[in-house]
Amino acid sequence: MGLDEDALEYHRIDPPGKLEISTTKPTNTQRDLSLAYSPGVAAPCMEIHEDETDAYTYTAKGNLVGVISNGSAVLGLGDIGAQASKPVMEGKGVLFKRFADIDVFDVELDTDDVDEFVDAVSMMEPTFGGINLEDIAAPACFVIEERLREEMDVPVFHDDQHGTAIISGAALLNAADVAGKDLADLEIVFSGAGASAIATARFYVSLGCTRENITMCDSSGIITQERAENDELNEYKREFARDVPEGDLADAMEGADVFVGLSIGGIVSQEMVRSMGSNPIIFAMANPDPEITYEDAKAARDDSVIMATGRSDYPNQVNNVLGFPFIFRGALDVRATDINEEMKVAAARALAELAREDVPDAVVKAYGDDPIQFGPDYIIPKPVDPRVLFTVAPAVAEAAIDSGASRVSLDLDEYEAELEARLGKSREMMRVVLNKAKSDPKRVALAEGDDEKMIRAAYQLAEQGVAEPILIGDADTIRATAGDLGLEFDPTIADPAADDYEEYAERLYQLRKRKGLTRSEAHDRIARDTNYFGSVMVEEGDADALLTGLTHHYPSALRPPLQVIGTADDVDYVAGVYLLAFKNRVIFVADATVNMEPDEDVLAEVTKQTAGLARRFNVEPRAALLSYSNFGSVDNEGTRKPRRAAKMLREDPDVDFPVDGEMQADTAVVEDILQETYEFSDLTEPANVLVFPNLEAGNIGYKLLQRLGGADAIGPMLVGMDEPVHVLQRGDEVKDIVNLAGVAVVDAQE
Repeated sequence: MGLDEDALEYHRIDPPGKLEISTTKPTNTQRDLSLAYSPGVAAPCMEIHEDETDAYTYTAKGNLVGVISNGSAVLGLGDIGAQASKPVMEGKGVLFKRFADIDVFDVELDTDDVDEFVDAVSMMEPTFGGINLEDIAAPACFVIEERLREEMDVPVFHDDQHGTAIISGAALLNAADVAGKDLADLEIVFSGAGASAIATARFYVSLGCTRENITMCDSSGIITQERAENDELNEYKREFARDVPEGDLADAMEGADVFVGLSIGGIVSQEMVRSMGSNPIIFAMANPDPEITYEDAKAARDDSVIMATGRSDYPNQVNNVLGFPFIFRGALDVRATDINEEMKVAAARALAELAREDVPDAVVKAYGDDPIQFGPDYIIPKPVDPRVLFTVAPAVAEAAIDSGASRVSLDLDEYEAELEARLGKSREMMRVVLNKAKSDPKRVALAEGDDEKMIRAAYQLAEQGVAEPILIGDADTIRATAGDLGLEFDPTIADPAADDYEEYAERLYQLRKRKGLTRSEAHDRIARDTNYFGSVMVEEGDADALLTGLTHHYPSALRPPLQVIGTADDVDYVAGVYLLAFKNRVIFVADATVNMEPDEDVLAEVTKQTAGLARRFNVEPRAALLSYSNFGSVDNEGTRKPRRAAKMLREDPDVDFPVDGEMQADTAVVEDILQETYEFSDLTEPANVLVFPNLEAGNIGYKLLQRLGGADAIGPMLVGMDEPVHVLQRGDEVKDIVNLAGVAVVDAQE
């Protein structure tokens, strides 16, 4: 099927459309329903009657946006009417929810009368925390937004005007920097003089461009002072009339630094591009066909052409989804009365700064695994970059507070943590650990130091103050790769080939000489195997922790640290633990990577080590030893091992957390089963530490929970070592390396 057929099927599948309403509170019992509705609902009603701001406390208003249109200018479809616009408005709601966790009611008003539209929307102010106007034809859209902003005490934002302005404005900030030009000196030409073009031109002035340097063209040519005097222009176009000779778009583009296309496809030729100034900036944003194609613009001249379009299949996509969800998120969270110019400028500058940072692997993968780094082909972040939420929203919230548009203030550090939590419980958990790590960073040796991911991770660890990374590998290769990646930092490098590490070789020999290792073999391993090198480095106290495994199989990566560093004094066994983060729950799963067939001693020790790890994440452990039996319902050697381990732990005076078993997995995690069927259990709440009976079960269990249960996984985290060591999975992303390094630092602190 083609795209149209696929889209029709996508929207038609039961239930039709793309949005639904779900409850956020329990509705299982009669009492639940009496709280949700009559008679209990009267209490919040009366509180709001006494103080209307309590609507933000007792209702969903503070997270609810109205997406409102009359369907008079829908995408490239034109005036198709209110009813036909509904799929687009639902789609807008999907983007609000997906990218910023904002709920939406879409409202389609069947009127072209400005007064009727304004009256209808303003009367809905009690319902919404903000209003997103969408797909309303110019010039009515200007009047409607201006009047609603005056009449309403919640943010009103016409995305078709301001969205493109803000996103392309962020791109312009970086493009001018790449081209080596000052904003105030840029000669800018606009093709198009509708709502989006006028709002974008105004916004560029707010960013620092010079109004007198902006030439705007409509279908009749350059918007000149003469045309304004002849009363050929509406009041909005007249704002950008210039006292220049009449001419067409080609005339306007001669010598220009910037072309901004918000008109129709195919109207710019290569000759027109060649007529522009040096290193031109071209934003050809007509959709789906830009004013000039990416290929034609790049091929038109020999110097650097910085090109952006509205399309996802070319670099530098100007996509409004980079703006409106996060602008509204920040505005809603400070209960802003408006989205003012300061908030828009803050959003653009935050986006521009984000484009200069290292790009997450997940974003790189989404765009075909080609390298992405700041430069002519990457001047704005990608729409799928999760960091946009906790970069733009805090900037908007801060600007709202500073400019007086907010009703409440926020601790911005705490706010950023709350925003990260909206992207998943795992981010919230890792922030706890990373903040601990930043309080006292430790030296972390990265065994595969010349790998690109390790270098990028080292840069982030140093930049964020999480750790003091030590890259083990060839120094020339590491520095060259860092330069190629555009990472401006001077990494600490331990190069086994370049420096004299005789003492490391001797130490390895002394540790392993009665295990069959000769002195020459020890020298060879230190010189060639960074896992042994890093293990001795930690054992000798020259580093506080070790990360390895990115390019090795897990057992081969684990072997050197086990041989050199070994287990802690009071520990005989190590284990691999995963943190699995669900929407409202976190569990620790062990052992998933090390012990094949543990006996009760191993199970008991793994439980204690995993409980200790949970506490490093500020989680009080409640441990369950799992089986296919509940408290003796099946009696064989397999079920006796976890049963005996649980008994050992309950009798251990050093164990200060609840633990029980053996029990089935659902018994461990379902409160009703524990309290009603097995009320005698030492677990009075669901377990958050699940200890599996063997490696096979643990590995299968965590992967099923991750893939089918939708959990985010952090790990594997190695517990039980004498010094902090963590073994990555092959192919882990940079964020996984940073996360495990943070865990290693906290281990070292303790």
